[in-house]
Amino acid sequence: MTAAWRSPRSLLMASVVVAVVTIALKTLAWYVTDSVGLLSDAMESFVNLASAIFALAMVTVAAQPPDDNHPFGHHKAEYFSSGFEGILIIGVSLGILWASVHRIFDPEPLQEVGWGLGLSVVSSALNGLLAWVMFKSAREHRSMALEADAKHLVTDVWTSAGVLVGLVGAALTGWLWLDALAAMVVALNILREGVALVWRSSQGLMDEAAEPEVQASIHTTLGTFTQRYSQGTLRFDHVSTRRAGQRHFATMHLHMPADWTLGEAAALRGQVERALMVAVPGLRATIELLPTDVEAHFDDPRDTA
Repeated sequence: MTAAWRSPRSLLMASVVVAVVTIALKTLAWYVTDSVGLLSDAMESFVNLASAIFALAMVTVAAQPPDDNHPFGHHKAEYFSSGFEGILIIGVSLGILWASVHRIFDPEPLQEVGWGLGLSVVSSALNGLLAWVMFKSAREHRSMALEADAKHLVTDVWTSAGVLVGLVGAALTGWLWLDALAAMVVALNILREGVALVWRSSQGLMDEAAEPEVQASIHTTLGTFTQRYSQGTLRFDHVSTRRAGQRHFATMHLHMPADWTLGEAAALRGQVERALMVAVPGLRATIELLPTDVEAHFDDPRDTA
């Protein structure tokens, strides 16, 4: 698979196509079996389609360069995709729960179970394969929208597995309520996933700090510079990080001797910036230069009021 086909846009377009195919397969499976479990599975596939379309739109927005109104870029657009997907999942899960409770008190006989199982297995295999590829690309591109869509596809695979267990159990035992029970378990599982996606997107929109491993890489890189000079010559403080979609940002103060020339100070800052970008691809660092004996007063009550 070429790099172009592993891009977030390409994979999300593939997700749209796969969602349409799985909707057709799962709806047909529900139609031939009249299984409320398979109906719940088909309903979640509609969420997959809406989520993939919205994620594709947000990834397109996030890729736009900075402009006068968005000088830091459009990277946070991916968080809207994740939050939207979570809200859709929550809505569908509540709908599945309502249908399942009704069916558990008014069970209907199952029909053509073999066909239903076969169609559901084929659709799950498609989702599982696409999710595997998307997870690899999400790590490569650090795309939250792609990761959220991949997680949703994995949830869909587990959903289908749970539905199949309930469907087979109902067919073998004659206990039709097992089909409805499986649908309820599925609904609760995707409800949990929906809430998690909404929470994670909200944290991103609130400028959550970079991941612990990213922060560790930053501090390790800064440490290599302080070790090059005698103790106390250079020091870094007020190091803060934040995430915005695929991008990481870091701000800090670099303290150095007051008798250094502006050229010496600027050269060192450039070295630090380049080293940080190598250590954390996609990082944008803002470094303020200060003399060693000067402190920044970030704890002034006027700044925290």
